[in-house]
Amino acid sequence: MSRLPTPITVSRPPDNRRALRRRRAGEAAMAWSFVSPAILIILGLSVVPIIWSLLLSFQADDLVTPSRWVGLDNYRALAQDPHFSQALRNTLLYTALYVPASMVIGLALALALNRRIRFVGLYRTLFFVPFVVSATAQGVLFSFILDPEFGAANAVLHRFGIPSQGFLSDPSQALPVLVAVSLWSGTGFCLVIYLAALQDVPVSLIEAARLDGADRRRLLRHITLPALRPVTVFLLLWQTIQSLQTFDLVYVTTKGGPLGSTTVIVYFIWEQAFKNATAGYGAAAAYVLAVALGVIGLIFQVARRLQGASA
Repeated sequence: MSRLPTPITVSRPPDNRRALRRRRAGEAAMAWSFVSPAILIILGLSVVPIIWSLLLSFQADDLVTPSRWVGLDNYRALAQDPHFSQALRNTLLYTALYVPASMVIGLALALALNRRIRFVGLYRTLFFVPFVVSATAQGVLFSFILDPEFGAANAVLHRFGIPSQGFLSDPSQALPVLVAVSLWSGTGFCLVIYLAALQDVPVSLIEAARLDGADRRRLLRHITLPALRPVTVFLLLWQTIQSLQTFDLVYVTTKGGPLGSTTVIVYFIWEQAFKNATAGYGAAAAYVLAVALGVIGLIFQVARRLQGASA
């Protein structure tokens, strides 16, 4: 009797979906174990203090005795505080003087150093080095230079027959002098950014404009400045934010004086929170500054989008 042939069967491969899910879960757990320390640091040093200071701005707190909830009283007091109004005016004046001056001087230096001249690398380095110096070191240095009695600045002025100046001790001169000191260091950053952007301007456009008879002024107006527009917007935002947050230079040189002529918002916040022991009041001022910075950033973001849409 003949045997029937054995049917051929195709064995199904084992289901690996469960093993794949386990492996992915293990990889995710390993990844989170590496990332979690950084996340904890970020939460502990940024998110938690932000939330805590927001709650603190609605309280009367001296960081020693138990706090008391006062609602919007701190913000109402800020609106009526002449010292806060003076700090706000000083900050806006400092920003209005420093930001455009740093950008214009930085652009002028970048245009001058964007050439093949002898020792150009040395010149670029010398202009950028002050930016690396900390604001504390700058304050100590210029406090000696601008000392009304023994400073080198008045010694030079005496050589030219100019009477001694008060500089940082004169209420009418202190804030402009701080702006000048800030320009000594902050211009180097604008110089480097503009110099990098100038080297990305298409050479073909410049050569075509020269062939059409364009002089340097027209090249700057119709070729260079339009090409630098995105960088200019970035520097305008960056320098504005930096000037609104200035503190170190004021703390080291003038301590907000004389007569409050150099008290800026951040120094006012520090003074209220840690010197006058009114932490809730200082936190409220800090959140006024934070909202102002957020609005400025939003305005620049909208301006960039409108600029991109029009282009």
